[in-house]
Amino acid sequence: VNLLTIGILSRGKCGLSKCVTRYLVAMSAADLLVIILDLIFRHIPIVYWEQFLFLWSIPVCNIHAILLYTVTDCSVWFTVTFTFDRFVAICCQNLKSKYCSEKASAVVVGTVSVLSCLKNIFWYFMLTGWYRLGNEPWFCSVTTDARLSRVWGTIEFLHNILTPAVPFVLILLLNALTVRHILVSSRGRRRLRAHSSGESHRDPEMESRRKSIILLLVISGNFMLLWALLMGYSIWSRMNDLGYRSVYLPRFLMELSFMLQLLSCSTNTAIYAVTQTQFREQVKNVLKYPFTTIVKLIQ
Repeated sequence: VNLLTIGILSRGKCGLSKCVTRYLVAMSAADLLVIILDLIFRHIPIVYWEQFLFLWSIPVCNIHAILLYTVTDCSVWFTVTFTFDRFVAICCQNLKSKYCSEKASAVVVGTVSVLSCLKNIFWYFMLTGWYRLGNEPWFCSVTTDARLSRVWGTIEFLHNILTPAVPFVLILLLNALTVRHILVSSRGRRRLRAHSSGESHRDPEMESRRKSIILLLVISGNFMLLWALLMGYSIWSRMNDLGYRSVYLPRFLMELSFMLQLLSCSTNTAIYAVTQTQFREQVKNVLKYPFTTIVKLIQ
């Protein structure tokens, strides 16, 4: 699904600007890598651990952790940068030409990727290279000193604050400002058009803004809804290890949080299909292409 999304968006025939397309392709690519590194390389060996016992002798788990948490951070922060891009495009017209460009989006995507990698290097030293093959927040073996260390606990707590707690706040703030600006400008344009023409007509500009804000709110809301449980459980788990046992959380919540977080990496295509008419048309064309080709060959 993510490969289909990347292919369709990369063709540039969905009526989206190159800047928006670059952000959406980056988000889909990061989601695809999360599915590969988290679902295929992490969770499937845990479920079928008897077939993957050989992983116990391969000391690469901490490297796997760095890659996994890096692409996860990219997936989250690309959503934030996309939200900020739409905020600038709609609310800050004087900055739009400078920030909302293909070159600027490439710089932002590259910068976020590098910073995400640097941020997660600490996992190499905190975790060991050996797999645990257990469905826990830490899927690598970890030393007792690191598990009980308040220093490492603080670092991991800050990691959970930066991803995804800070993005939650930023997305809520940017969306609130964007929606407020659209509502105010919509009322002003409606009054101006009614006063100048004597009646209300369809406004293409406001229709475009309305579609943009629907796409923005649905993507942001989907991200926050599906990530909330994992964020809460990860913080609770770390505080529990450090001795702060205030509330008992059943194990199925951990399973559910992993499932919802992975689901968030597979839903953007459905969101585009629901909110973007031209994207739906491109999907139909792709799905019909093999059949039309066969029909032409038969004819």
